[in-house]
Amino acid sequence: MQPRNMSMSGVVDLAAVKAAGEAKVKAEQARAEAARQGGPAAVPPSSLVIDVDEAGFERDVLQRSTEVPVVIDFWAEWCEPCKQLSPVLERLAREYAGRFVLAKIDVDANQMLMQQFGIQGIPAVFAVVAGQALPLFQGAAPEAQIRATLDQLIQVGEERFGLTGIAVDAGADEADGGAEPEEAPVPEGPYDALLSAAVDALDANDFAGASAAYREVLAADPGNTEAKLGLAQAELLARVQGLDPAAVRKGGAERPDDIGAQFAAADLDLVGGHVEDAFGRLVEVVRRTFGDDREAARVRLLELFEVIGGDDPRVTAARSALARVLF
Repeated sequence: MQPRNMSMSGVVDLAAVKAAGEAKVKAEQARAEAARQGGPAAVPPSSLVIDVDEAGFERDVLQRSTEVPVVIDFWAEWCEPCKQLSPVLERLAREYAGRFVLAKIDVDANQMLMQQFGIQGIPAVFAVVAGQALPLFQGAAPEAQIRATLDQLIQVGEERFGLTGIAVDAGADEADGGAEPEEAPVPEGPYDALLSAAVDALDANDFAGASAAYREVLAADPGNTEAKLGLAQAELLARVQGLDPAAVRKGGAERPDDIGAQFAAADLDLVGGHVEDAFGRLVEVVRRTFGDDREAARVRLLELFEVIGGDDPRVTAARSALARVLF
């Protein structure tokens, strides 16, 4: 779903910020022009989360990114992981109070933007800073990782481009009568407490605790999408915690017949955003092995499918490749 350097681990690839010098000059010019006109006015909190389409992209994203980093949430109504991620991003946009603006783009209605960003699956999250686009992460990542990504994005905006955010008038929506009416509280579902506990455990890097909570939900509700996705992510993050990437990649290259080495390399590929590489590596292990090793590789590949989500086209392609080597 992404340029190859997108990472579900929430690490911003600073190399993705192109032409930083030119962009910084443009940002400084835009701020100087705003200052000559009396400075930018404080915006209401409702302006921190906006729906953007192709017609308004230049104004709402590119031009605005000369004042404040703009985070783009590519989503669609049918995308279940999007329904988990989008509310988190919206809440954080308001919490960060003008340090970034969240632009939501419905890919079904904006196919051209989807193509221009190279989106192959959703949810996908990018940022635009001083007119420069960079990938952030994919999927419904844990909130702690999202916060780490946003913090680093804001740091890049400040240090490289002098973007210090926009002023927010907390009372503007209420004063203007423009605030959305409060929705009636949604009754908690039967597993909400467990799912919240699992998210808290993920945020604390307690992957064992998160896995236990997700498994408890799945024991009672095997089809629970949020728990399945969360469990797959928690188990993946637990496996890569503490690994030496250089040693793992060296082992994967030098020991093609060592399924443990291949499993570890595939995990790192996936966490690093190299989804096709991870899937291709395990499909090749399935092709070359037999018996218990083949079954273990098949199961691990299915687990990685869960991390990405069955709707992702790369999962569909890898399932076809797996079927070809199995049958």
